[in-house]
Amino acid sequence: MPHTQKLSEARRGDRGVIVQVGGGEAGDEYALEVERRLLELGFVEGARIELLHEGLIGRDPIAMKVDDMRVALRRHEAARLTVRLEPAAEPAMALVAEEAAA
Repeated sequence: MPHTQKLSEARRGDRGVIVQVGGGEAGDEYALEVERRLLELGFVEGARIELLHEGLIGRDPIAMKVDDMRVALRRHEAARLTVRLEPAAEPAMALVAEEAAA
């Protein structure tokens, strides 16, 4: 069963769907501004994401595919997004798929 977590906790290769933008902190102007900017960039509920790259120092920034575009964020910005991750493909299933393609 898929589980939800903050996008900042995701690892390279993880895929999923955004289920929440922001955290609903009333009165936190910085958090509201980050949330507004994320929405403007296309980080909306239901958007599909895939984590493509992590920086070398502290795994920051992270690059991801959001629907059909590629975006880089700092982990503190990605912490404003909650995603439902897809289960990782079984290695045996990937091997079967590769053999079938050959």
